Amino acid sequence: MTANSNRFSTYTSTSVGTGSEGKKDDQKRDMWSSMLDSVASGKRLPEKNMLVLGGSVDSQRDFLEALSSNDGRKGIDRNSQKIPPIANSFALGYTYYNVLDADQEDFLARISVYLLTSPSPSFTELIKPLLTPQSIANTLIVILLDWSQPWLWMRQLREWLLLLRTVIRSLSLECKETMEEVMISWRDRGRTGGSVNLDGTGAVAAEGDVALPLGPGEWEDALGLPLCVVCQNSERIDYLEKTQAWKEEKFDLVLQYLRTVLLRHGASLIYTTPSMASPLQSLIHASLGIHSLLKRGSLKANVIDRDKIVVPPNWDSWGKIRVLRDGFDVETVSEGWSIDLDQPFPTTKTNDADHQVGGGTSETGEPEGSSVALYEEQVQDTSLDALQLAQGNQDTSKLEVPSVDTQAFLASQIERLDQHKKIDEKAGKVNNNTFARETPDEMISDHIGPVQFNMGGIQVDADDMVQRLKDRQAYGQSPEPRLDEESRVEEGGTQVDTDTLAKFFGNLMNRKPTAGGSVGKT
Repeated sequence: MTANSNRFSTYTSTSVGTGSEGKKDDQKRDMWSSMLDSVASGKRLPEKNMLVLGGSVDSQRDFLEALSSNDGRKGIDRNSQKIPPIANSFALGYTYYNVLDADQEDFLARISVYLLTSPSPSFTELIKPLLTPQSIANTLIVILLDWSQPWLWMRQLREWLLLLRTVIRSLSLECKETMEEVMISWRDRGRTGGSVNLDGTGAVAAEGDVALPLGPGEWEDALGLPLCVVCQNSERIDYLEKTQAWKEEKFDLVLQYLRTVLLRHGASLIYTTPSMASPLQSLIHASLGIHSLLKRGSLKANVIDRDKIVVPPNWDSWGKIRVLRDGFDVETVSEGWSIDLDQPFPTTKTNDADHQVGGGTSETGEPEGSSVALYEEQVQDTSLDALQLAQGNQDTSKLEVPSVDTQAFLASQIERLDQHKKIDEKAGKVNNNTFARETPDEMISDHIGPVQFNMGGIQVDADDMVQRLKDRQAYGQSPEPRLDEESRVEEGGTQVDTDTLAKFFGNLMNRKPTAGGSVGKT
């Protein structure tokens, strides 16, 4: 008879359940199981995702350093004290960091950070797997801008938002429904009259309170995900003021544009400086729903200090934007931004990390009423050379540069040529008057200097000798020549031929020195 391979315990459940000892064992097991389950669930950190778009490899690293400051990163691995590497040199980068509580002892959450530097259409397939029904509620989008090129901000924002829209359209219906729920909760946050805590949750409203209605331009182009725009290196504001003569009006104009377009997405805005503390951590963590168990506080807005701007979500409005600077047409900019977002992706003028586009207009392919074109007409890089400005800030990334018509160029040079002609004529008259006052002999003498030669051991100055002969000849032609002649006759001498002597000394001046001769010029 074949033995059964399955063995059964002879200690049946009946024997376990009988008696007081069996009941006590069951109670102990249930108690320990519940304790172990609670500890295990406590060890599981809430998982958060953050998609960082824009900037360069270095600026993304600066952003992560600012976000994980206050010794927060040293607690990532308490055993080895190692900082996780940042892999963002190619395509979609990745890193992570743990959020510590205020006492730097307890972990609050782990944030997985995905980084992308270029808004290329080929990267849409890399972003799509990151957005699932489970991860959407715990995901934040961050767009990095840099104060080194503020004239490109509107174009950069448009490219990234068009990329995100392309990804969102390709998601499943379940993902879109989850995004709709997330946006409704974000849109109603803080609209019941209560304050907004750092974790993003509003204060408990009284029974019967109704959420305040949306103002004009608010949440009209919701992405389905919370959005935060970070403008890095705000210390360059002083550099723009010194080198490009930017005034307070220009900085306010840039801020008004940003606040107007971000209001349509319910997004937040912050300026950061590497060497200065900022509420960046509080804003990012609040947007991800991470709150401290020990410390709570309200996130305050700041639109006064031009290098410390903070605009929390659901705080801004058209009225507050107008107050910043009179004359800003917030309605036109808001409507123009909706026109910009209706463009196909990618646009004709793509924005990569190394491009140097000055400003777009409707003549260069921008749609009529575009906020990007309007912004780039008012905010330009004044360091561009005069040729680019004269050409209407055309796309300088092209190799071909259209030349100016020949006749038009010559016509523009007529006035300049006339001015140079007048200057030359005036200079010529001065030179002619100077030359007229000088004889040719004086000019030659000034040029070659005095001429001397040795005669019988005596150093003779030829110029001085010639001048004496001329003076003697002039004296001989005086009104009393006869007296002079009579005196010379009486002395038994003959009249001196001054012309011959002048010719003789002239020949001596022009003679070339021989090998043993003593005639020389000094």
